[in-house]
Amino acid sequence: GQLPLVDAKRAKELKNYKGSYSPKTGEVDYTTDFFSRPAYLTVSGQLNVEAFACALSDVYTFGPTFRAENSHTARHLAEFWMIEPEMCFCTLDDDMNLAEDYLKYCVQYVIEHCADDMKFFDQFVEKGLIDRLRNVLDNEFQRMTYTEAIELLNQPEHLKAGNFEEEPVWGIDLGSEHERYITEKVYKKPTIITDYPASFKSFYMKKNPVDKKGRETVQAMDILVPRIGELMGGSAREDNLEVMEGIIRKKGLDPENFKWYCDLRRYGTVPHAGFGLGFDRLVMFVTGVDNIRDVIPFPRTPGQCEF
Repeated sequence: GQLPLVDAKRAKELKNYKGSYSPKTGEVDYTTDFFSRPAYLTVSGQLNVEAFACALSDVYTFGPTFRAENSHTARHLAEFWMIEPEMCFCTLDDDMNLAEDYLKYCVQYVIEHCADDMKFFDQFVEKGLIDRLRNVLDNEFQRMTYTEAIELLNQPEHLKAGNFEEEPVWGIDLGSEHERYITEKVYKKPTIITDYPASFKSFYMKKNPVDKKGRETVQAMDILVPRIGELMGGSAREDNLEVMEGIIRKKGLDPENFKWYCDLRRYGTVPHAGFGLGFDRLVMFVTGVDNIRDVIPFPRTPGQCEF
């Protein structure tokens, strides 16, 4: 049922409440709820696995991920699976190198160990699938900054050929139309874009020095692939406590709600970085299947939770 609000009587009772969460008069009284505080599904295990990384150096997590993003596309699910490595003493360049090597390893393994299946997919699902995957193995991924990507998309010939619905101006979060144009029409291979605007990236991403135009960017990277767009995303993590708490406040959040995470910096940390790979999108990528709902047994999407 509906949770009660804190009235004057309940406020007096809560003065002796020993939990870390204590609601004020007029607020919802979550102390009577299951976790005795507000609780939400996480969009990944990354923040938690950073604690393990600080103890064990190189770690990863693989598990279900939940997102309430109201996206009705062939690439989005409300529940999917994510592989998330986290490495200590790792720079953004190291992060990109590992992500590229990991994707190539997965592709190589599938080609070598699932040859009959790949021939089937090549014949009946996507003509030329095996050649596309071999192109991934045979070429280094293209690398460019977000600013360079925007400049590329704004060249007259690309503006005309791309016919983009959303104008590619600096500061937007690149859409699938921009990502696929870069990988499918310009470079015809996976592309890594780095140094995104800080405005739409997470608080834990390490800040870059302000550029010549006074714009703030972060040490983030996305690996874009043909047919899908973003397949992997990662960053170097902010290891300066003062900077990170400032960013948390700037985004309208309370550092106290991230106390355990901030403590990883407060009591000593190391430079570290990591990335996330959507397993279901990886399956799409190596099989040629067009719709992500066809590569997971029980797809759950906005407005669809039958199973």
